[in-house]
Amino acid sequence: MSLPSRVKLVDVGPRDGLQNEKQPVPAAIKIGLVHRLQEAGLKEIEVTSFVSPKWVPQMADAAEVLAGIERRPDVRYSVLTPNMKGFEGALASGVDEIVVFAAASEAFSQKNINCSIAESIERFAPVVEAARAKGIFVRGAMSCVVGCPYEGEVAPEQVGYLAKLMKGVGVQHIGVADTIGVGTPRKIQRAVEETLKHYELDEVSGHFHDTYGQALANTLATLEMGVWQYDTSVAGLGGCPYAKGATGNVATEDVAYMLRGMDIETGIDFDKLVDAGAYISDFLQRKPNSNAAKAVLNKRAG
Repeated sequence: MSLPSRVKLVDVGPRDGLQNEKQPVPAAIKIGLVHRLQEAGLKEIEVTSFVSPKWVPQMADAAEVLAGIERRPDVRYSVLTPNMKGFEGALASGVDEIVVFAAASEAFSQKNINCSIAESIERFAPVVEAARAKGIFVRGAMSCVVGCPYEGEVAPEQVGYLAKLMKGVGVQHIGVADTIGVGTPRKIQRAVEETLKHYELDEVSGHFHDTYGQALANTLATLEMGVWQYDTSVAGLGGCPYAKGATGNVATEDVAYMLRGMDIETGIDFDKLVDAGAYISDFLQRKPNSNAAKAVLNKRAG
């Protein structure tokens, strides 16, 4: 079993995490979070999304947040852009990378964006083309890779089908996302196996939600396959809108703690990462949704 010696974590807390928060988070706080994450050594940060403020009011300040960040040359700043209008906003803000997404579940695609999987790919194909023409890297996210709130279990073949479509329109990197956190190690491995029929290992990342407490197990199961890139969210930000009261994204602190204990390099300063999580959790007036962070903070307080 050869595990990777180094793992890259993409912190999606500022975007995927905060977009689920009911209370408005001011641009200054979001900027402060991004600064603390880069201070902690994160080199990839998903900052915001250029979506209609009508649908996601929390992300209405996307341009303001990007304008306020003191950018570092060694950090890649990405944003979610579901359509051309979003891409134009991202382009004007000078982003390094865009993220497009589609579901591996037909029912989810219909309920979420009122079209089939194939139609959803057609919709964002011009976005991918425009981004690549401008030299902007395109990352894709495949949601609901093992389970869907509407149709239940999702077959691994569906994941392969979606990966093939995404590769076909020029998406350069693909994230295998267990959106509702129902995945278990073997199911996640099957989804990754299907993805690897269309993408190289270096072009694949894991995005696991911890709804049922399986995210670390799923991370380990894919590390054993050689996967070395993961999306995580500081302080475990981000509820799961489809599972009432459930946690969403796996906490960056928990994954970083596990990797450190396995002697896998991440380039992250763990204490500064805990500080970043504490900063946003204090603003939201709750404890971080990370066991490792809570343990460290309790120890500090003691």
